[in-house]
Amino acid sequence: MCGIVGYVGERRAAPLLLDGLRRLEYRGYDSAGLAMVTPLSPDGPGKGYGLDVIRRVGFVAELVKAVPEDLPGCTGVGHTRWATHGGVTEINAHPHVDAVERIAVIHNGIIENFASLRAHLEEEGVEFRSETDSEVLAHLIRKFYAGDPVEAVRSALAVVTGTWGIAVVFADHPEMIVASRNGSPLVVGKGDGETFLASDPHALASYTRSIVYLEDREIVKITREGWEISRLDGRKVSHAIEELGLELGSSEKGTFPHFMLKEIHEQPESLSRCLLGRVVPETGGAKLGGFDLSPREIVGIRRLGILGCGTSFHAGLVGALAMEQLARLPAFAEIASEFRYRNPVISSDDLFFAISQSGETADTIGAVQEAQTKGGRVMGVVNVVGSTIARTCARGVYVHSGPEIAVASTKAFTSQVAALLVASLMFGRSRMLGPAEGRAFGEDLLGVPERMRGWLETYGMAHTGPIVDAVELLIKARFVFFLGRGVSAAVAMEGALKLKEVAYIPCMSYPAAEMKHGPIALIDKQTPVVAIVPDDVMRDKTLSNVQEVRARGARVILIHTEGDHEAARLAEVAIPVPRASALITPLLSVLPLQLFAYRAGLALGRDIDRPRNLAKSVTVE
Repeated sequence: MCGIVGYVGERRAAPLLLDGLRRLEYRGYDSAGLAMVTPLSPDGPGKGYGLDVIRRVGFVAELVKAVPEDLPGCTGVGHTRWATHGGVTEINAHPHVDAVERIAVIHNGIIENFASLRAHLEEEGVEFRSETDSEVLAHLIRKFYAGDPVEAVRSALAVVTGTWGIAVVFADHPEMIVASRNGSPLVVGKGDGETFLASDPHALASYTRSIVYLEDREIVKITREGWEISRLDGRKVSHAIEELGLELGSSEKGTFPHFMLKEIHEQPESLSRCLLGRVVPETGGAKLGGFDLSPREIVGIRRLGILGCGTSFHAGLVGALAMEQLARLPAFAEIASEFRYRNPVISSDDLFFAISQSGETADTIGAVQEAQTKGGRVMGVVNVVGSTIARTCARGVYVHSGPEIAVASTKAFTSQVAALLVASLMFGRSRMLGPAEGRAFGEDLLGVPERMRGWLETYGMAHTGPIVDAVELLIKARFVFFLGRGVSAAVAMEGALKLKEVAYIPCMSYPAAEMKHGPIALIDKQTPVVAIVPDDVMRDKTLSNVQEVRARGARVILIHTEGDHEAARLAEVAIPVPRASALITPLLSVLPLQLFAYRAGLALGRDIDRPRNLAKSVTVE
């Protein structure tokens, strides 16, 4: 969600902060600002320092216009805000300052006890300028400040309840940033005579490869020489410096008009990376070394739970079905935000997968912690190396989809599904699956990237044809239904989510047979119904459900297996996808749904890569 950048060094900080904020735009935000520690006199250092705070509603481009090109200062922090407390206004944008404007704070997260803290501070005579919970931090730090910035921040956070990633600058200490995290990510990077701070390593990719990730309830003093990290209770800690992956730098649109379209077309490559070296056709099996599970341990697993939110949850639904069918292992997928609060029953022989593109999803992190607290083993299925979920779980699998900048996830979904299918194959060979069946499944899976590439070459950029025809129906609709059965029910959910996210078209998805248990009452002659009907064991049943909505006048858009002319004849618009075994079909049937969302959003004038109200990395509950 919100983005943080910081810089201490010898260069002018403002251009570096603005560049870092641009790199964090994909996360989703509504306003932006920065705070610079600047000389009070044009004669330079030695005359004292003050703070220059500049904030604007809207995109970073608006902030860039407001920042003077010659703004001095070699220390500063920048922020992109996604509103939680208080409306989208300039006064609510970050940074927030104390009463005498000598301390500036930027904050990601939520201060849960801010109301009582604010009331107490107001009783002491503090006047608040904004509606935000974050402003409380600036006034608390001022209250505890007695010359030592680190101790002031430490004391302020001791009375705070909630989540935070904060960065603080002090006019009295012009070559220092103090930062801390608790449930909201922060990473520190080292350059030559300069040090960087960010909430996401993407912001640092052009400046340094040497980084450390802060852990929860740690505080760091950052200077141009480096950093000093301690716990909030005062204990000193140190972290090994890690190397930032080179792939984080490849986040440009290239020849594509939008990141979303680029990422849809990157799926053959991202899928190939995810599968590389993991499927072993010779043995009919698979290997995922990051799980570090022996066949004996796999056989001993009693139950598998897959935890995720949004698109990751939909991938988990496919994974749970695959695990049951291939490994005959009881499995379920659950929305992480519900799991973490329902006091789940967990045994020591239960295994959980936590799925998150960013690895920083707050609700999924909470679910991981709940499962671990109750003795369950948890493994991460994430895209970002070094992310909180990856480090909290310690074991798992990276999906290797590469940078995904568009808020609406596309290639991460197919890579997550592929990783779960590989895991299901690996578990299946240790439990119930024979070598011949495993070999056939693995070879089919390895062939998907090429089939995906061929389909995208035919349909991905075409200006005529069934995709265009389907979008014409969708953009005129007041409501759209998505239907599927088995793994295709999960694909239907993902298609509906994408259309809502990108095009803002109201829609819902149901397992196809559930339509007649209530939702069919909404069908009329103006209602498009998108049905996903691959040639699998559920095909005939799903076609019967399609007939039911056709009888009520629905305008059917049907995704079907190539060559299934009988199914195609039931649709007003029919879109074929390449043939694959049933569990693998989501990797192909989701492609037209992604293009529906992209093209419908484009036709309706939406902000494709940054849909309203949404954020790429949801780091608050």
